[in-house]
Amino acid sequence: MIATLRSFLSADKRGLIGPAFVFLSLLASISAPFGGHNMSFVQRFLFWLLVMGVAGGIAHQSHRLVERHLPDAALLGKDLLIVALVTLLFTPALWLLIRLLALPSAAASPDLWSMARYGTIFASGLIILRRGVLSGNAAEKPPQPRIYKRLPEGFSEQILRLTVRDHSVDVVTDQGVHTIRSRFGDAIDEMSPIAGHCTHRSHWVTEAAIESVERSGGKTHLRLTNGDLIPVSRKYRPGLEDAGII
Repeated sequence: MIATLRSFLSADKRGLIGPAFVFLSLLASISAPFGGHNMSFVQRFLFWLLVMGVAGGIAHQSHRLVERHLPDAALLGKDLLIVALVTLLFTPALWLLIRLLALPSAAASPDLWSMARYGTIFASGLIILRRGVLSGNAAEKPPQPRIYKRLPEGFSEQILRLTVRDHSVDVVTDQGVHTIRSRFGDAIDEMSPIAGHCTHRSHWVTEAAIESVERSGGKTHLRLTNGDLIPVSRKYRPGLEDAGII
């Protein structure tokens, strides 16, 4: 649940995710905005913790969808679209969870409009947290990875993975492939501060590029946002498990 929001929030906000989820779940458990008084406090807390997890997952996927298809759109436009997507997807999910788990009686079910307002408030809160408004400080532009100096001038593509090819390294981006003359280890070091992981002795992928995990025939692969399927070897599997990737 918490891992889904790691790439949505900036590094300095990630420590707020856990406490925020617990606080919001406790607040909803006490106020019981949609009823559920027939449940114990612990049951209500666990229910709202589940709701927050679903909402966080929807927010994460909405953000990735907008960034993938509208990378050059205005910041305000992206934020408004993310809020709209979260509201549109979260509202029926919340209604279904309440109907099935908290208020099984059809007569007691809240209306969709009331829940849509909560979805909008939740999504707006995430956007505010992400933009750093709560801290009152303008977000500083993160330093560019040193590997950018090896790439074409004015490089602004999103790097998805690094792959060894003979004595070179393929830098695979969302727009194509750039080949540089470098040792694999040096290329990985030069990707800092972008977070990523080795999945195989010949492959390193960025966290933001990981779309899903696929398992077949006892083998594990990572599906990237561009559709590439990257193998996970036994040597690197424990590290990926510890990082919550697989």
